[in-house]
This record gives sequence, structure tokens and C-alpha cells, in this order.
Amino acid sequence: MGDGEPRHVAVVGGGIAGLTAAWALRSGAGPAGPVRVTLLETSDRLGGKLRTAPLGDGRVDVGPDAFVARRPEALALCAELGLDGELVPPGARGAAVWARGRLRTLPDGLALGLPTRLAPLVRSGILDLAGLARASLDLVRPPRPSRSGADGADRSVGEIVRSRLGPQVLARLADPLIGGINAGPASEMSAAAVFPPLLDADRAGGSLFRALRPPPARNGAAAEPAPVFLAPRGGMTRIVDELAGALERDDVDVRTDAPVDTLRPDDGGWSLEVAGATLRADAVILAVPAPVAAALLHPVEESLAGLLGTIDYASVTTVTLRMAEAGVPGPLQGTGFLVPAEQGLLVTGCTFLSVKWPHLQRPGEVLLRVSSGRFGDPRADQLDDDALVARVLDELGAILGVTGPPLETVVTRWTEAFPQYRVGHLELVAAMEKAAAGLPGPLALAGAAYRGVGIPACIASGRLAADLVRGGGR
Repeated sequence: MGDGEPRHVAVVGGGIAGLTAAWALRSGAGPAGPVRVTLLETSDRLGGKLRTAPLGDGRVDVGPDAFVARRPEALALCAELGLDGELVPPGARGAAVWARGRLRTLPDGLALGLPTRLAPLVRSGILDLAGLARASLDLVRPPRPSRSGADGADRSVGEIVRSRLGPQVLARLADPLIGGINAGPASEMSAAAVFPPLLDADRAGGSLFRALRPPPARNGAAAEPAPVFLAPRGGMTRIVDELAGALERDDVDVRTDAPVDTLRPDDGGWSLEVAGATLRADAVILAVPAPVAAALLHPVEESLAGLLGTIDYASVTTVTLRMAEAGVPGPLQGTGFLVPAEQGLLVTGCTFLSVKWPHLQRPGEVLLRVSSGRFGDPRADQLDDDALVARVLDELGAILGVTGPPLETVVTRWTEAFPQYRVGHLELVAAMEKAAAGLPGPLALAGAAYRGVGIPACIASGRLAADLVRGGGR
């Protein structure tokens, strides 16, 4: 790269992390000068898991339908794109869990699925008397600090919750709520990666109930709770569309149907084989799933590829249903419900789309989105679409009393899409980042496999990757 030439960065992957990385680079100028960006996406569309599909006379999100508003990254990106004035919260609050034979409203005061107060937990009916007695020991017999966590070692969410609050809290609250984020078992999930305050509380000792409570409001005043989730009017793909338009206006070379077949070092940079042609880049961002990154890097750095290959993924399938209102007993309360794995059902959760998002309401209709699939449970993958819809309707009949065939269905299969954050995950990621820093050319990793699966976390990973390669990756 000669003096005055633009620095060229190839971003591989057009999901929200890759799009954000390209956006952060588009007008940046690091020590090497201005940045020219090429974004390469294997499929025919941008956005990754941010996807909409036609349903009835409108469109619905078949992936994430909102982002967590208490992290700043998605809010900041929406503001940069001019979408901050178009963000709306859900039109309903609260959710339920299928426990002890019926839907039971989740208790107030949960901290990422864990109870912080006993009385609301008792009123919810989610635990039986034995489960409540076991959980209440947290308040009357505070345990000592965890020896296994005292030295800074990671522990699983399940190990901490089971030992502190009992197996029912783990199975009926922590597993469907915390485990549901990654579509995996909380018993194997890294507390350091998915819920650091839980690990801190475990190390400190004392009551988890008390340690996880939010601080009291200033002056004792009860403030109106801020929205937990937000989404642009028109759905989450508004973010993708605005990003794509902004990148095009800034002369970013965005290519779909552009699979990267090989990646090899080239005189301090990289050569990529893209759909039969060679692309030369001074730096690369791999914003792709870990197995894809592993395959590309295996010829370059086998040890890094091996680390990437240790991350397992779960598959999830969603079935979005347009139902006649007469076939869905109501009124539906809250935004939906979760189903613990201990119930043995195929359905893991259901969102009441037309209740959660008032703009989706249509006279005489109800929109539902049902999820199935967890790590280690391949049943949904083994059914074709018709059999899957039939099974989902049977289970909705038992839970909600749904009757009659749907007016319309959309089945969306997210194959190997949810990375599993096992104990020691952050140490694994640190080792990957160290290995990437030692590659022959600047290269950064981004996406859901590393430091968070949510939209704000993926946005943060894209920005961090852009910062790394803008400075030369060193």
C-alpha cells in the first residue's frame, strides 16, 4: 500500500455486526489514511437474523422483533441513522411461563429471570411449596462466598442457581429465560459471559435475592419504568435498510451473493477468492458464524481455527401464525409465554405479536409467533414444515386452547444460528483475539459468537472490529 492510497478493508458477513463494522469504517481515517470498504455477503440479502416476511396484508419480523433498550449501542446506531424518533416500545408488558399445568405470570422484580423478592414469587404459583421453601433459604440462611468462584473462575448459571435457589428456580425461571437467550441449557451456560452480576453475587456471598435487586430510586420516588425493549416502526429490518442505504451513499461496495471461498495472507494484507475472482484487502473483518470463520482460517492458522471450532451452535425454528380471532381464546395477556424444557414440549415459547405490537393488529385476526428448538433437541429439525405446524398447533391447543386451522403460516428455520456460551467462554474468546492479533495481516472477529448474542452486543462487536483494523489490527 503506497502513500496516499486508500486503505481497503473487506468485511465478510452482512449481518448486523458486519453492517455496523462497515458503517463505522465508511468515513473513518486511521493512521494509514482513509478507508475503502467492501462488504461481502454469501446470501442474497443483508441483515442476517434481522428478517421480515409477508403475512396477511403486512410484514412481520421472523427473527428478533426488538432490541434491549438498556444497552446503549443499538440506540446510538439508530440515532446516527435518523431512526431514534421512530422507536416504539411494545404495546404490552409482562409474560408468562407454562408451569404446574397452566400459564403463570412471571413475578415482578426478576433480574434476567431470577427472583429478587419472595412475595411476588409466592403469588406467581410457578414453584410448589417445596420449591418455595428451598428458594426462601436464600433469605434466612445466606450462604458463604463460593469457594469455586473466589479465585475468579467462571461457573455455570445452572450451578449457581441450583446451589443457591434450588432446582425449581433453575428449571422454571433461569433455564427458560436465561437459557432461552442462547437456545441452550442454563446448566452449561457461562455466568461470566451471560450474567456477570450473578457471578459477582455468588463470589461475594450473602443473599442472591438481595444482591440482584436494583438500587432504590433516588429520594424514594417511584419513576415510570423505562421501556425494556424498543423497535423501529415497521420492524427491525428498518435498521438494515437504513444501514444499506447509508453505505451505498458513502460509496461502500456492498455485494450480496458473494461467498468468500478462500482467505490467504498477501504481503501484509489478505487475498480473498470471491465467487471466482480475487479481491485484495489490507485488512479483513470476519463477521460470520464461528464455524465459517474456522473454515476460512484453517489454512492460515490452524490453532485459531481449532479454537473457533469449539463453539457449538443450536438451531431454532419459528412458526408465525395468522389465526382467526375466534380460534384463539382471549384476551391474551402480556407479550407471550415461555415453556421450560422440563415440560418436554416442542414449543419453547410463543410471542403474541398482534398484542405486543399494536400496529400489527387486524380486525378478526391474531398473530402468534412460536419458537421451537434448543441445543441438544433436534425434534423440530426432523419434522417437515407441515408436520411441524401440526405439532405446534396441538401444543398451542393444550396451552392456549387454540382451535381451528391457521389462516396463514410462515416457517423460518434458523439452522446452527445460536452460539453456546459454555463455562470459560470469555477466556476462549480472549485466546481467539490474541491469536488473531498474531496473524500475518490485520484481521478482527465480530458477531454473536464472542461477547454477546443480542443486537446491541453484535453492534458493539462490529464497532470494536472496525477500531482494531482501522489502527492496523495491532
